[in-house]
Amino acid sequence: MSAVVPREQAFAAARGVLDRARARRDALPIREAAEQAAVNSFRSADEIELILRRLHRRAAEQVTAPTAPAARAA
Repeated sequence: MSAVVPREQAFAAARGVLDRARARRDALPIREAAEQAAVNSFRSADEIELILRRLHRRAAEQVTAPTAPAARAA
């Protein structure tokens, strides 16, 4: 017998599953993540690794560089 779950509870449970999956993915070394992403993909693991490294580099640059006017004034 299945119970009716309130929408908010279902969304919270789904969000928890996605957050845990995202954390596991983000904890992988870049090469391993690229190899896993290359399975059944038209891109090679090398191409995906290059893309991931570029994205990591951009994200690091955005974290270190203040972009908002309020951040620059502070």
